[in-house]
Amino acid sequence: MNSKRLRRTALFGAAALAAGGASATAATTMSGPSHDRADFALVRSTASLNANCLVGAGARVKIRNHGPVEVMTIDASGLPKNTEFDVFVTQLPNSPFGISWYQGDLDSNAHGKAHGVFVGRFSIETFTVAPGSGPAPVVHDEPIKDADSNPAFAPVHEYHIGVWFNSPVDAAAAGCANVVTPFNGDHNAGPQALSTRQFPDLNGPLQQVTP
Repeated sequence: MNSKRLRRTALFGAAALAAGGASATAATTMSGPSHDRADFALVRSTASLNANCLVGAGARVKIRNHGPVEVMTIDASGLPKNTEFDVFVTQLPNSPFGISWYQGDLDSNAHGKAHGVFVGRFSIETFTVAPGSGPAPVVHDEPIKDADSNPAFAPVHEYHIGVWFNSPVDAAAAGCANVVTPFNGDHNAGPQALSTRQFPDLNGPLQQVTP
């Protein structure tokens, strides 16, 4: 979470309005991929299992194709109340996670429930590519410093979803590990809370959407 939070929240609100205006469609199950939609669970991450925390927490993810983009909604429950989380698309569901793309924030309310709406490319076409190496801006020096350049790499697909504690202090308060990870806008997040670890590494659920 950082100073850009209000702008991101406004964007998600606009996305929610757009999604609400779309035609309602029946949800598919996790085992039944459809060309224009997906419906699957987020479960306690490996880190949460190892720490024996977030017992009873989970989320439902729904993705709908809207032509040039997808709209992804996440509805979570059983979370620590009034706590901030960060959502990423990842290459792998578990550590070391591979290439990971920050989507935005997911905040729980006083009942431990959270709802988020995200707009982007969440389908079989989700990928990252770096045709060559080049300089990169260094915005953060600590606790985890930004890289000042990127490695060149061929297209890499990312088909998993992960949710991280925004703060290691919040994680510790929930009985999870008090560790610092780079998974928020300031690179001072806590451990992963929820993930799609129930899917194989090379067959994440975003592949279910094939626009």
